[in-house]
Amino acid sequence: MFPQPVSAREAAVSRAGGPDRRAGAHHHIIVIGASAGGIEPLKQIVGDLPPDLPAAVFVVLHVGQVSYLPEILERASRLTTLVASNGAAVEAGTVYVAPPGFHLLLHDSHMMLRRGPRENLARPAIDPLFRSAALSFGASVIGVLLSGSLSDGTAGLRAIKAVGGLAVVQHPKDALVPAMVQSALHHVEVDHCLPAAQLGGLLARLAAEPVGKTLPAPPGVRPEAVVAAQEHSTMKDEDRLGELSVFTCPECHGPLREIEDGDMLRYRCHTGHAFTADAMMEAQAVEADGILWSLLRSHQQRAEFTWRMAERERSQDRSALAAQLGKRAREYEADARVIERILESRRVQVTDDGAVTEEGNRKEKAK
Repeated sequence: MFPQPVSAREAAVSRAGGPDRRAGAHHHIIVIGASAGGIEPLKQIVGDLPPDLPAAVFVVLHVGQVSYLPEILERASRLTTLVASNGAAVEAGTVYVAPPGFHLLLHDSHMMLRRGPRENLARPAIDPLFRSAALSFGASVIGVLLSGSLSDGTAGLRAIKAVGGLAVVQHPKDALVPAMVQSALHHVEVDHCLPAAQLGGLLARLAAEPVGKTLPAPPGVRPEAVVAAQEHSTMKDEDRLGELSVFTCPECHGPLREIEDGDMLRYRCHTGHAFTADAMMEAQAVEADGILWSLLRSHQQRAEFTWRMAERERSQDRSALAAQLGKRAREYEADARVIERILESRRVQVTDDGAVTEEGNRKEKAK
């Protein structure tokens, strides 16, 4: 189970300057999550952190296969900035950035990188980092959520608060894409909500403050952390969360379990893919679009192939069969036009909070 007991080597690392988790210690673990619109506030925050910050900072930004975030933050910060490394010890005064394609997790005094199942359509995802920090460091953790779409980070921030840590979010009016911070404000008892220009100074002050008592983690936090920590995980019977739903996973098509996390609804499949409700809707929309485009291509190809067969039969004076094939080809073309109209009706608009809505052809219908 996650986390494992501290080994003698890890205890030695801790004594040599790793994180101190004793009662009364300061907030020495800062975890930051961001997505769309998050780079500028990240630069602002790390640029405002003092070089003698008595805390380690861990950053997850939703990225593609290539990321230049470590170089960007290194230029902005007076702290040492590194790409997180599997098994490396945690050191105060350092900013660690999750690399593309790996969840960044904290396990006692060191980091873990894992290619676990994607969460909320992302890897690295914010929730796995936040959960693992809550389990390993309890009340010593400060969780920070910045600009981004959908709601990754909310469940993880809830876990941090549940064990006695602090929750900090960028003010939604200051965020380029406020959906993530709005979700956190709706579902989490946030301690501080400020513009990015004020967050660096706030974190420096909070890092020097003593922490309270670490509280027991809610029952569901540890099993979910286990899933992210394993390369090819399956949810054992005793670790299953929530009730079996009628829905299937948009990523692997396995059955989904519905998790009621306070007033927040989430889903997780047996493989470990996880979705908040809005991430689920986004994934379903992407899946439906893929099916429609595949179906359109299939009908277009069937029509083209059938026309060729009709021409071949006609060239060999088999007019009756040619006519039958021609009729079938026109039916395939008619089906393709129906699918094209469906795709055309699924025009999308991106709202100010980063949400994607289907606009349809309401304007044309109103004419």
